[in-house]
Amino acid sequence: MNILFFLTPKSEVAYIYDTDSLRQALEKMENHRYSAIPIIGKEDGRYIGTLTEGDLLWNIKDCEDLSLKDAEEISIMEVKRNRDNEPVDVDVNMEDLINKSMNQNFVPVIDSGKCFIGIIKRKDIIQYLSSKLVKAQQALQDR
Repeated sequence: MNILFFLTPKSEVAYIYDTDSLRQALEKMENHRYSAIPIIGKEDGRYIGTLTEGDLLWNIKDCEDLSLKDAEEISIMEVKRNRDNEPVDVDVNMEDLINKSMNQNFVPVIDSGKCFIGIIKRKDIIQYLSSKLVKAQQALQDR
């Protein structure tokens, strides 16, 4: 199966650029109600990593008297990330995609030039597998 069937394209995904500020990241994550968001390079479109709510909270905790005004001056690249969601290439096999999705709520998808082209949500994979299971069970019952 082609994994592009599951792809939510970049045009439909909220992401932040490596040049964005801490405040911009906070606001985008709040507006889209994301607990994690991809970071991509503004210049080259490459996938850089994933910023999570936890990363932001730990960073804010370590900043004394941080205001929203101050957060405008902090580059998102200064925020220490605990763990990045590992990306997959567009030609990844289904088994590897499922393995990655077990530990990430979304899997970033990159092209051969490492440019970010979108994400695959764990929810979409689970829904697909669930529908396959239901169909298989119905086929067994119809025998």
